[in-house]
Amino acid sequence: MPHVVLEPTADLPTGLFVDEGGCPRCNWCRATPAYRHYHDHEWGFPVADDGRLFEKLCLEGFQAGLSWLTILNKREGFRAAFANFDAEQVAAFDERDVVRLVQDAAIVRHRGKIESTINNARRVLQLRREFGSLAHYVWRYEPAATDRPEHLTHAAARTLSTSDASIALSKDLKKRGWSFVGPTTVYAFMQAMGLVNDHLQGCHARTMALQARAQFVVP
Repeated sequence: MPHVVLEPTADLPTGLFVDEGGCPRCNWCRATPAYRHYHDHEWGFPVADDGRLFEKLCLEGFQAGLSWLTILNKREGFRAAFANFDAEQVAAFDERDVVRLVQDAAIVRHRGKIESTINNARRVLQLRREFGSLAHYVWRYEPAATDRPEHLTHAAARTLSTSDASIALSKDLKKRGWSFVGPTTVYAFMQAMGLVNDHLQGCHARTMALQARAQFVVP
């Protein structure tokens, strides 16, 4: 679907910017072309693939205290280091792998987060045995449309660092032995994987994400 083109002089809702081609986007992706590509093609679009869901939960945990752009720039390094986030392979990592990863400059070398990723891979395998897939488990926490703002303005979005759904999912994951999955981390995961659509009203990607969700089959 072609994006809406605005004149550079057009008044924009707060929280949006217009690129050189007149495309309105959420302000947070302004820094680099790679960031804009992520915003346009990934963030807010529904995902059912277990590997991508597991990857995002892990990377959101690594992001804690950092910017998402830092993690995005290292994403290929993370994929290489963690077997493309294949949960079965990562679950088999041992102390030698931890030592190797702590020395890997292509990722964030935080021992606790590395160990958490290995632990969480083992928890993924448990969830699959119980629910069939990680996707089926997490999509049970998609909030109802009535629980979401009808028009997502910049002011409304600034209040959305957690939600009842992210708090509930975080609580259940922790009960199941996951780590680095606090409510804010989980909400960011839900934003990115399309369980919620937090593209602002007027952002060209908002409509595309809504259309993708309408065509999406919940696992």
